[in-house]
Amino acid sequence: MFYLTYAEPPSGVYYSQVTDVVKFLRSNCNAPLRLVAFISLHDFKGKKKLIKQQLPDAIVLPMLPKAPYWKFNNIILWILCLLYRPKSIVSRNVIATNMALNVRGISSVTKVCFDGRGAMEAEWHEYTVTVPESWKKNIYRLENTAIHNSNFRIAVTQKLVDHWQNHYHYTDTRHVVIPCTLNSSFKAEIPTTENINKIRASIGLQAEDIVLAYSGSTSGWQSFSILHTFLSSFLKESGNHKVIFLAQEEENIKKLQQEFPKQVQRHWVKHQEVTTLLSLCDTGILIREQSVTNQVASPTKFAEYLSAGLPVIISENLGDYSEFVRENNCGTVVIGDVYPRINKTKIETRERMISLVKKNWTKEAQLNNYKKLLLAIQ
Repeated sequence: MFYLTYAEPPSGVYYSQVTDVVKFLRSNCNAPLRLVAFISLHDFKGKKKLIKQQLPDAIVLPMLPKAPYWKFNNIILWILCLLYRPKSIVSRNVIATNMALNVRGISSVTKVCFDGRGAMEAEWHEYTVTVPESWKKNIYRLENTAIHNSNFRIAVTQKLVDHWQNHYHYTDTRHVVIPCTLNSSFKAEIPTTENINKIRASIGLQAEDIVLAYSGSTSGWQSFSILHTFLSSFLKESGNHKVIFLAQEEENIKKLQQEFPKQVQRHWVKHQEVTTLLSLCDTGILIREQSVTNQVASPTKFAEYLSAGLPVIISENLGDYSEFVRENNCGTVVIGDVYPRINKTKIETRERMISLVKKNWTKEAQLNNYKKLLLAIQ
């Protein structure tokens, strides 16, 4: 069985949603799953090394010649199927699924599972994606093919399934909803007030500060203009109001730091250090605009915030999570430009947030859905 990815470089998300999934299914379901990754020629050796560090037996190959010409890679995938004789392919995203469908029936492959990570056609048209216009014209057909021609499907949210039904007239029931889960290395550790204040002091924050966390990029579909309105209002209220960005250096963050030089920090740390920094904060932020891309999304940051014990301030209609926040009282759903008052987060609240993430966003919590997937494509 292959797990196929295309044009996705190694990253924290790739490790938690791809390599960690392969390792989890091998160890917990005895699945004979092998990663096949087609990646860019740019720094190919370096990227291949990073993937191999996670999965030494992964098959990592260069994309030929560029992403828009993905069909050139079909013959390579077909040869791999002749060599390794997988009976099925789990394919992450639309292009990888079309590749898998193209070798189904002319190789050992008899079943294909479309691992749908979002609404690709919507994202390409709603946001700036650097692909040729000719490719954008074909993306509806490619996504439609992936949805309808696969033997089974994974959706990251029920809202994504709803989108398939409304936009592509999907009527099948052969799918499971598996959200973006935490890495298996996650350990539920409740931070003490003493530890929180100690970490705060190490980066120049006070015990009485109310600290917001924003993890991830602020560009493009992350809707920074909306976020800026909220953050600037929060920071103007008090000098003890602080914001920490866990992100690479960006112009949007620079501008906010210039406006509030003593209240805004930016840190870029290793993936395994993220939870430590998040744990010193009081609340996580997931504010995005109302687009189809966001309405079907499964932001990895949501589970990351909860895993650090943080309630979440979230936009309306963000995947399945806005409703989850309401039902489980684990944050605040922002409606329009009415923003909530933010307080310090108590230890008992942090404990409840971590309990919620263990029940919903660990791979162990999704084990039954993974078993349904494997049973369907055996």
